Amino acid sequence: MKLYVCWGTFPTPRPGGHPCANAYNALTDAGYDPDVIRSYGWTVLPDKPFNDTAGRKRAKELTGSATVPVLELDDGTAIGGSKEIADWARANPATVTA
Repeated sequence: MKLYVCWGTFPTPRPGGHPCANAYNALTDAGYDPDVIRSYGWTVLPDKPFNDTAGRKRAKELTGSATVPVLELDDGTAIGGSKEIADWARANPATVTA
């Protein structure tokens, strides 16, 4: 699984937390270790040259929008938005096989 984020998954002073970090934390809390793809840029300018990164291009291919976070599952399914990713993670916790 791949998680496309802007700059990273670190805590910020933003009220409610940063959406990319919230998505990442929901996945790790559910037992996943996603491959984090830093896509850089700024959501307000997703199609500008500064934001023309491979991660944002892939996010747009998957969801029609260059806005991250976007979760790409191994089967190619895409989930866009931190709340949607967190909801998916809670509903689909990782299974541990012995």
